[in-house]
Amino acid sequence: MPARPLALAALLAFGGYTLYVMAISEQSLLAFGAQLMSRPDTAQVVIDLYLACALIAVWMYQDNRRQGRSLAYLLPFYLLTAVFASIGPLLYLVLRRPAPQR
Repeated sequence: MPARPLALAALLAFGGYTLYVMAISEQSLLAFGAQLMSRPDTAQVVIDLYLACALIAVWMYQDNRRQGRSLAYLLPFYLLTAVFASIGPLLYLVLRRPAPQR
């Protein structure tokens, strides 16, 4: 399956689930993050997630430069990545210009 439809399906499914969870949550996003970082086992998972997001952000930067766009174009994706992790890269993949056919 091509990357764009797969990224769009994942973005819609996970984005919708994220909105649902935020709507029914009894604590703020910041409180939830602080709770996750308060224990070593859950902190390890969060750190691992953000290391992966940092690697994806590097790829996004390199891809963005190859496409001739400015760093300002990436800032909203980076903000979404910092707050919601995979939502930013998924949206980037959905909106990304397709590579020319060889």
